[in-house]
Amino acid sequence: MTKQQRWNELADVKDELAARNWFPGTSGNVSIKVSDSPLAFYVSASGKEKTKRTSEDFLLVDGYGKPVEETHLNASAETGIHCEVYRLTDAGCCLHVHTVDNNLISEIYGDEGEITFQGQELIKAFGIWEEDGKITVPIVENYADLTKLSEAVGAVIKPETKAVLIRNHGITVWGRNAFEAKKHLEAFEFLFSYQIKLQTLTFLNKNNSFGGVKNGTTTIS
Repeated sequence: MTKQQRWNELADVKDELAARNWFPGTSGNVSIKVSDSPLAFYVSASGKEKTKRTSEDFLLVDGYGKPVEETHLNASAETGIHCEVYRLTDAGCCLHVHTVDNNLISEIYGDEGEITFQGQELIKAFGIWEEDGKITVPIVENYADLTKLSEAVGAVIKPETKAVLIRNHGITVWGRNAFEAKKHLEAFEFLFSYQIKLQTLTFLNKNNSFGGVKNGTTTIS
């Protein structure tokens, strides 16, 4: 694809996520890879209103997050996280959003450092079809030092990792292209919402048929 096609692909994803109010208060950021060698990707410009589409929504940066073209725009403050994702995975697109559900999940399971989902249909979105398949999302602390935060995210990425939660901050999720990254994000947000509702119902009625919940796995009693 041309650079303009990549730009349009990223803008389309941004528009879809903005319509769901997943970028409250200009928060969040998105990126898409333009080239592998040298690494270059479009990333959100800092402080832009993401419910609108403009010619200044993104800028092209290198593997260190530095602009590769003349621009007055500043890259998102969290561009370093995107650099880590592209360095450590085969990602072609990376999405970072702030939702109430992913913030709640990151706080509920923050002390455990991860949340694992098993026995739930939506994990098939990650190519996991085994009957006992599971997927784990690491959770890192929300360091104010963004270099430290980027390093913390990079430290928990394994070959099978599809996303990282930042405690009381948001989720960073990726895929081989924009379609797959959005699919992964939608699946995780569904699982987070389900988990919160299930825990709430279990708490309100300890004798109901759900039995209990342990780190993303429903147990039937």
